[in-house]
Amino acid sequence: MSEELTAKQVTRMSKLQKRLRTEVGRAIGDYNMIEDGDRVMCCLSGGKDSYAMLDILLNLQKRAPIKFEIVAVNLDQKQPGFPEDILPAYLDTLGVAYHILEKDTYSIVKDKIPEGKTTCSLCSRLRRGTLYGFAQKIGATKIALGHHRDDIIETMFLNMFFAGKMKAMPPKLLSDDGANMVIRPLAYSREKDIAEYAELKGFPIIPCNLCGSQENLKRAAVKDMLVQWDLQHPGRIETIFTAMQNTSPSQGVDREQFDFLSLTRDPDAPMSGQVAESDLPAFDFVDVANNGHINLDAAARIDVVSTYTPE
Repeated sequence: MSEELTAKQVTRMSKLQKRLRTEVGRAIGDYNMIEDGDRVMCCLSGGKDSYAMLDILLNLQKRAPIKFEIVAVNLDQKQPGFPEDILPAYLDTLGVAYHILEKDTYSIVKDKIPEGKTTCSLCSRLRRGTLYGFAQKIGATKIALGHHRDDIIETMFLNMFFAGKMKAMPPKLLSDDGANMVIRPLAYSREKDIAEYAELKGFPIIPCNLCGSQENLKRAAVKDMLVQWDLQHPGRIETIFTAMQNTSPSQGVDREQFDFLSLTRDPDAPMSGQVAESDLPAFDFVDVANNGHINLDAAARIDVVSTYTPE
């Protein structure tokens, strides 16, 4: 920690750590993220999220009923002014195994992307390819990323608004080639909790000058929308994430997720499960042979044989 904390701050930090540890533990259990004997490669960017993820995983490692290794990996993308000494110095204090990979993806991104355009997409693809390859090199069975619940929700809205897809970030993902398993242990954790915890812990944050300096990014706009919703309608964000965990393909419109073409009714099936039988009109007393009004309330009375009056 960068400075002495008050007793109140220490208590708050302990509370946040317990909450994050519980959420990470639950996410790991729900999605079977980490198994006995795993070597988990924790990807560190130098931001608050990846620092918190490593901190909580190291904490859980000491308490878990299974044995797993943790290897911290940072990709130095050669951004101008990147403080190369900060992460190694911090990781040395933890006593965790780590590697700093040096690859100049910054120059590639600046060469390929016009000035003022969003660099995040290309930057992340280059970073992902390098990290996936290194995971194979060190025999990592899981690749842990620091994306949290807010990232997952933001990604869903980004894809809805700008790509026409109902797609987010899954807590657990198998790479397209089947060679790497990506996990997101912070999937259940809120960004504001992580930010507060990182500040109290005094993590040596390294800002991303490549993409962080760009204004009016689509993600920033979506993030602001969600922040306003959270302020105006407390609990809405939690409800959205819960909804993402409770999808019903048969109640949607995606033909790839549900076979609407083959959907047929059973003409012999009795009506059930919708309303109580006692609430149903007595249709057997109704004559539907001719056009006209049918009083179902009257038909429900035993003494009424028919609502139809012959001419």
